[in-house]
Amino acid sequence: MQRLQLVESLVKTIKSLSLEEQELLGKKLKDHPSWEIALERIDATRKAIYERRQGKPFKTDVTEIIHQMREERDRQLMEEIVSE
Repeated sequence: MQRLQLVESLVKTIKSLSLEEQELLGKKLKDHPSWEIALERIDATRKAIYERRQGKPFKTDVTEIIHQMREERDRQLMEEIVSE
């Protein structure tokens, strides 16, 4: 019931906007794709990579790459601190 009231309130608010404001709102909503669209894109990319690699997993350990990148960033930050 609360959702219905919220939706009705939003509809009234949107209808009270000027045409220019409604167009701006529509543009803003279209400019920011929903998480569902982003998830679909991620899934499509994952499938494309899987097909291209013919189901073979990556040989590189992703967690090791992340660990190395963190260590590198730590070194950079320490160098900046020391040089100040």
